[in-house]
Amino acid sequence: MAEKRNVTVDSRNEKGLSIQDLIVIAVLLAAGAVLKLFVGSVVNFFGMKPNFIIASYCLAILLVRPKLLECAIIGLLAGAICQFLPGTPWLNFISELLGAVAMYFMIKVPFRFGKMDANPLLATFVSTVVSGGSFVVCLFVFMHMETSGLVAYIPIVLGTALIGSILVQLLYLPLKKVLKK
Repeated sequence: MAEKRNVTVDSRNEKGLSIQDLIVIAVLLAAGAVLKLFVGSVVNFFGMKPNFIIASYCLAILLVRPKLLECAIIGLLAGAICQFLPGTPWLNFISELLGAVAMYFMIKVPFRFGKMDANPLLATFVSTVVSGGSFVVCLFVFMHMETSGLVAYIPIVLGTALIGSILVQLLYLPLKKVLKK
C-alpha cells in the first residue's frame, strides 16, 4: 500500500500542481493579503509586525511541496499581490521571488527537535530573512538609502522572521491534517 501512495506522489510531482494545490495556494495568498492589509498594522510588537504575505506563501509551499519553478511563480504572485498594498511594492517582486525560492530549498532540509518537525519554523525564518534582507538591499541600492538605515532594518527583519516562523509553525500541522482528509 505504501508503494502505491509513493507512485501517486511521484506521478503528481511529474504532472505539476493539482487543482487542490492551486486552491490552497490561492486561498493562503488571499488570506495573507487580507491579514496584512487589515491586521498587519494593528498587530505590532516593538515596531515589528508579522508579514502575512511571506507567512502565507511559506505555508503554501510547505503544504503543497511545489517544484522550483512553481515556487518562483508563487513568489512572483506574492509580489504581484503586494502591488495593491501600501509601501514600496515593486521591490516585492524581487524579494518575494527570492524568499519563495529559498523556501523551496529549505523544505528539503529535515530539521527536528525530538519528535517535533521544526522545518516549518526554520524554513520560514530563513525565507523571511532572505525576502526581507533582499528587500532592504534593494531599498539601499535603488532608493539610495543610507548605510545607517540599512543597519537599522536588521532587527526589524529578524523580528519579523521570528514572528512569521512561529505563526507558520503553529498553523502547519493543523492545516496539514485538514488537507490529508
